[in-house]
Amino acid sequence: MIKKINTAIVLESVLKSAPLSRAQISEFTGLNKATVSSLVQDLIDSHLVIEIGPGESSGGRKPVMLLFNRSSGYAIGIDLGVNYIRGVLTDLEGTVVTSRELTLKAQAAQDVLPILTECIETLIAAMPDSPYGLVGIGIGVPGIVNDRGDVLFAPNLGWTQVPLESMIEERFSVPVTIDNEANAGAQGEQKYGAGRGIPHQIYVSVGIGIGTGIILGKELYKGASGFSGELGHLSIEMNGKPCRCGNLGCWELYASENALLEAAAPLGFADLESLLAAAEAGDQRIIALFRQIGECLGAGIANIVNVFNPDVVIIGNRMSRAEAWIGAAVREAVDRRTLSYHRERLRILFAELSEQSAVRGAAYYAISRFFTKIKGGA
Repeated sequence: MIKKINTAIVLESVLKSAPLSRAQISEFTGLNKATVSSLVQDLIDSHLVIEIGPGESSGGRKPVMLLFNRSSGYAIGIDLGVNYIRGVLTDLEGTVVTSRELTLKAQAAQDVLPILTECIETLIAAMPDSPYGLVGIGIGVPGIVNDRGDVLFAPNLGWTQVPLESMIEERFSVPVTIDNEANAGAQGEQKYGAGRGIPHQIYVSVGIGIGTGIILGKELYKGASGFSGELGHLSIEMNGKPCRCGNLGCWELYASENALLEAAAPLGFADLESLLAAAEAGDQRIIALFRQIGECLGAGIANIVNVFNPDVVIIGNRMSRAEAWIGAAVREAVDRRTLSYHRERLRILFAELSEQSAVRGAAYYAISRFFTKIKGGA
């Protein structure tokens, strides 16, 4: 047990601080040099650590520097949207090796699952040879997921009680992690994007609907039953439009990509890409629609800020591409509607990973689960 714990400590040092030498690991961890040398050799034999040559000498013999072997295995991340499937293959540091994006024209599970499977198969086919191969698959979905990976309710997909985790595990025989897409997005931005090093942050995923991932004290907050973050279904209009969730006046009905498309339909626009192009070309009608969406988005974010008092709110997913036309309206609405003490240090950011936040976060779930297993069984 002590050896397992110490091996995990050494591996964590390499993951966080590489390149570094055996002597530096001993200094950082407090473990004696002989123990570190033995444990490092075990990690080299396990293909998790590699030697990359000599470093700078401090007077004696040059130390041999160590690096985590990020190509010892690979992970797949999937962002399952309402009208798309986005997938990435990453190495064990989360660097994207290849990616795939497919359009969904139907949302029923029986229509989506074959496309999802084909996407995963394509990514696996592109995977280089490695000691550990595919270590896992992470999938973010726009709905409520339980701790067994069942999609209990995804209103914009029309899914209820879909045992997605067990279905994908049975098909591919690797560990699978299913979570809400906004939670995955929050993890992606915290690990690789705009949220790095920020303790209290709310990620707002704005696509066909709206979801939120809540990180407090650098930890993902999931609530008593694991279902927190459905802030797209905050009621912002007492007797407003009916929502697929069964409520009236939900925030996502007024501030999402879907709300934008509904408003733009009478003007002859049917997709976000054409609206972005029109705004870029200076179409004032479309710019006004984007501003309207930004104001509604800011109104909901103000409620979040007043409740959670975060350091930052990060706007991600497809509508993050419209930052140039919604950014000012969002910030103005938040300034008008939040308590002064809450907005004193608040920053409104747009996702550094743009539309890739959730898919990168989903891959991170698979990587994190692999490391937990390795450290526990080292």
